[in-house]
Amino acid sequence: MEVLLIGGSNNFVNELISKLNKEGHRVYVLTGNRYHESAYKRAFEKYEFTYDCDSLNEIFDSVNPDVVIFMGAYDTNFNWFNARKEAVRYSAGLQNILMVFSLLNKGRFIYLSSQEVYQDSYAYNIEEKEPVTAKDFHTMAIAQGEELCHNYHRTLGIDMIILRLDQVYNFPTRLTEANNVCAYMCIEALKHGVISANGSNIFSLLFMPDAVEFVYLAVACGEHKELLYHVSSSMPVNEIELAEMVRENMGGDIKIEDNTSGEVYRVVLSNKTFHKEFNVRVFNRVEDVVRDMASYIKRHKERFLEEGDSGNTFFTRLSQNLKKTLKVAAPFLENIVGFIPFFMLNNRAVGSEYFANLDFLLIYVLLFAIVHGQQQATVSAVLAVIGYCFRQTYSRTGFEILLDYNTYVWIAQLFILGLSVGYIKDQLSLIRGDDDREIDYLSGQLNDIKDINTSNVRMKNILETQIVNQNDSLGKIYEITAGLDQYEPEEVLFYAAEILAKLVGSEDVAIYTIANKSYARLFSATSDKARELGNSLNYTELPDMYNVLLERRVYINKSLADNYPVMANAIYSEDEMQLILMVWGIPWERMTLGQSNMLAVIGYLIQNAVLRANRYIEALENQRYVAGTNILDVTAFSLLVRAYIRARRKNLTQCAVLVIRVQDGQQEEAGVKLSKMLRQTDFLGKMEDGRLYALLANTDEQSANYVISRFESVGYPCRVEEELNV
Repeated sequence: MEVLLIGGSNNFVNELISKLNKEGHRVYVLTGNRYHESAYKRAFEKYEFTYDCDSLNEIFDSVNPDVVIFMGAYDTNFNWFNARKEAVRYSAGLQNILMVFSLLNKGRFIYLSSQEVYQDSYAYNIEEKEPVTAKDFHTMAIAQGEELCHNYHRTLGIDMIILRLDQVYNFPTRLTEANNVCAYMCIEALKHGVISANGSNIFSLLFMPDAVEFVYLAVACGEHKELLYHVSSSMPVNEIELAEMVRENMGGDIKIEDNTSGEVYRVVLSNKTFHKEFNVRVFNRVEDVVRDMASYIKRHKERFLEEGDSGNTFFTRLSQNLKKTLKVAAPFLENIVGFIPFFMLNNRAVGSEYFANLDFLLIYVLLFAIVHGQQQATVSAVLAVIGYCFRQTYSRTGFEILLDYNTYVWIAQLFILGLSVGYIKDQLSLIRGDDDREIDYLSGQLNDIKDINTSNVRMKNILETQIVNQNDSLGKIYEITAGLDQYEPEEVLFYAAEILAKLVGSEDVAIYTIANKSYARLFSATSDKARELGNSLNYTELPDMYNVLLERRVYINKSLADNYPVMANAIYSEDEMQLILMVWGIPWERMTLGQSNMLAVIGYLIQNAVLRANRYIEALENQRYVAGTNILDVTAFSLLVRAYIRARRKNLTQCAVLVIRVQDGQQEEAGVKLSKMLRQTDFLGKMEDGRLYALLANTDEQSANYVISRFESVGYPCRVEEELNV
C-alpha cells in the first residue's frame, strides 16, 4: 500500500515508518514544515510543505495514497505555547488536508487523538460514547479535529478511523526525549534522590511500540465496524505506585515525597471495543518497561544529567531589545542629524546673491519624504519650521513672525509638498511590496511545482527500475526457476538451492529432504552457515517451525531464536512433506509478509521442477538397477556421481565416492551386505571399469573413514576414489 504520513519528526513517527516498511508498505511523509530540520527514518519520499500550502492537491495526486495518517495530537509542528494561535493553525491545516483528501475519492484517513480531550475525573474506564470535556484551546483543537473528521465521514462517506491513544510514553535515549511521567521520575530520582508523586492522579500508560502495533492494525484492516476507537492498556496506575516501581529499579537511597492532595483525578480509557474487534493485547507491561528504563537511565546518567538550553541571559535579552529600539529609532536619528547641515546651508543662503531664492529647508523635507515616506516627512517638516522660526528671530521678534502671513504660506507649502511626496512614496512602497509578495508567492508556487515534479521523476525512475530489473517480479522468478528444467533429474535439487539463494538475496540456503515422519536429511547447502543444523535433523524438535510448516505456511523467525533458520518453507507432494527450504542471512527489515509470499511462490515453482524430476526417476526405477539387486547400473550411477561431483565443486554439497574391492561374481552378494550399512541417501553402483562403488552423500573425509572401517570389518576393503572422470 501507499501510505502518506503527515506530521513533524519524532520517535512515534519514526516507529510508524519502520513498522510500515517492515510490512512491505511504501511510506511517504508530509512534514508540515518548509525547512530541512526534521529527520525521518527510511521514508520513501519526503515532502517539506506546510499544511496550508496551495500545492497540497498536487502532492496528494502524486502520492495517490491508500491510507493517510494524520499525527494530530502527536504532531510536533505545533508547540502550543501560544495555544489560541496554534489552535487556529491546527484546525485550518486539518481542514485543508481533509478537503484535499476528499477529492481523491479513495483510501482511508486515520486521525490520532489522545486522552487529553477528557479533562474531568471519571470513576470508571471511559468508553467511546462518553462526551469529551476539553477545557483549553489545546485540547479543544484536538477535539474539534475529531468532530471535523466525523463531519467529513458523515457528509462525504470517507473511510475514516479516529484513534484516541491513552497516555503514550516512549523509552528515552537522551534528555531531550524524556517527555513522559516515567522518564521524569527516573531523572528526578537520579538528580535529587527524591521522587515527588501525587497519589490522587490515576491514569493508564501505553508503551509506544504497542501504540504503533495498534495503529498498524487500523491501517491494515480490510473492514472496521466503528468510526472511533479508544486504544489503551486499560491498566490503572497512580503516581505513588509508579514512583515505587522507579525506586525499586533505580536502587540507592531514593525517597518518595507523597504530595497527595485534593480529590481523585482519574482518566483511564476503555479498550473493550478495539479489543473485541481486533482481538489484540498489550505486549509491554508498565513494570517491565519501567525496569528497563530505570536501568538504562542509571547506566547512561551522563546523557540525562546534561543541562539543556538555559535560555537567554539578561545581557542577551538587553542586547536584543537595544537592537530593536535602534532599528525603530534609526530613521528619526537620521532625520535629526540630517537637519543640522541643511539648517546651516539655509543660514548661509540668506542674503546670498546666488542662493537667496534656494530654500534648503524645503529640499530637506522633500528629500526625507522621498526616502522615508510620509511619517519622516512630517518629522522633517516640523524640524524645518522650528529651524525657520529660529532663523527669523535673528532680525525680528517672535511676535512679528507670528503676524507675518508669509510665515504661514511657507509652512503650508512645506507641509503640503512634504506630505504629498511622502504619501506618494508610501503608496509606491505598498504597490512594490504587493508586487514583491505576489512574485514571491508565484515563485514559491513554481518552486513547489518543480519540487513535486522532481520528486515524481525520481519516483518514476525508481519504479521503472524496479519493474524492469527487479529480481522479485513474478516474470523474473519464473524465468530463473524455469532454468531448472535444463538440468538432469539428479541435479535439480542441487541447483534449486543455488537458485533459491539468488532469488531471496541470501548466501545461506539449505534444502533438506524428508526421510521419515521426524527426520530430514541435508541434501544441499550453499554455505557453512546453512549446514549448521547438521546433516540429519529431527525437525519435530523445532516446534515453532514445524507447526507453521504443517499448516503449509512460510515460517518467519521474528524472535530471532537460535537453532532456527530465519525463514523456511516446505514443499509437499500429495499431502506429504517432501522438502524443507531453509534460509539464513536475511536482515530484519526484509523479514516481511512480502518476502514470505515471495518465498512461497519460489517454493511452488521449485516444487514443479523437483516433482517432475522425481517422477522421471521413479518411472525409470526398474531400469536403473542391475536385475535382482540394489546396485545401480553403469548409466544411472555415472549420472548420479557426475551430479554430486559437480555440485561439490560448486560447494553445494559434500560427498565421497568409495571404490570397493570385490571378487568377480560376488558383487551381488556384496551389494546385499553393504547396502545394510548405508543410509537411505547413499548408493551402490557400477562404473564403466566394472568395479563396485559406493556414493556417500553429505559425507566429509572423517565420516568416509568411518564407513571404510565398517566395510573392511565385513571383508570388503575400499578406499576413497579422488580421480573420477565425470
